[in-house]
Amino acid sequence: MSTAVLVMAYGAPRSLDVEEIRAYYTHIRKGRTPSEQALHELVQRYRRIGGSPFMRITTRQIQVLRDILHRERPDVRVYHAMKHVPPFIPDVADNIVQDGIQRVVALVLAPHESRMIVDDYVRHAVDRFQRAGVDLHPIRTWHLNPGYLNALEQRIRQTMEGFSTPPFILFTAHSLPRKILNWRDPYPERLQETAQALARRIGLSEWRVVYQSAGHAREPWLGPDLLDALDLLADKGVRSVLVVPIGFVSDHLEILWDLDVEARAHARSLGLHLIRIPSLNDDPVFLEGLAEEVMRHLP
Repeated sequence: MSTAVLVMAYGAPRSLDVEEIRAYYTHIRKGRTPSEQALHELVQRYRRIGGSPFMRITTRQIQVLRDILHRERPDVRVYHAMKHVPPFIPDVADNIVQDGIQRVVALVLAPHESRMIVDDYVRHAVDRFQRAGVDLHPIRTWHLNPGYLNALEQRIRQTMEGFSTPPFILFTAHSLPRKILNWRDPYPERLQETAQALARRIGLSEWRVVYQSAGHAREPWLGPDLLDALDLLADKGVRSVLVVPIGFVSDHLEILWDLDVEARAHARSLGLHLIRIPSLNDDPVFLEGLAEEVMRHLP
């Protein structure tokens, strides 16, 4: 049986071209064109960070992952697809079907299981695979993958050396609408499990899981929000904070703007010294662990 790996990620504009950013923003909004003001604000954020490195980093991650997998399984083809920019997931699914693949292991470059993450990616491909009789096996979570935890632990330990006194640790992840709690969605629990695993490894005593980058929809989102947590810590007399974005595996807008610009400015206004760990990006320890995760799901 021919087997392939489909690696999926969110996607981001490849340039600062306004029309490219408009198309990306419109796709996120399910075809609803953003207002000119909202588009302008997003363009300005991308310009402030010098453009998103997400696609370049993700391409490198997938290349390294492919190379590692092919050391053990040269017969397995590796495809990649994006949710909001080309190559889109449905188009790549069509290519997989046309190539005669019979079994697909699907990996989303997001560590923590949620219906709004894993299932939302898979739904873009599942109809095409079902019609063609392709056997689809999603990797639902890899939040305790040893390579992923090892790479994070190394970064936490190295970054903590720059503090004169132990900082308060805030583990962050992208917020999701609170309605997922009605589904008994495992997302908050998986985040806690990752944070607890890292806290045990390093011997952390002061830490908390918080959320960032909530959407602007009227419905409530998961909290506590990172900025609110900084307010609370400042009120308690905390003076140094280390941010550990466990929900993200590469630099992109949520890291380079939401953390490095907004959160850092807010912390500065509170008299807090805030530093974040470097992103995982193409860290070989992380990608070796991710390859091992995929290998466990291959026949």
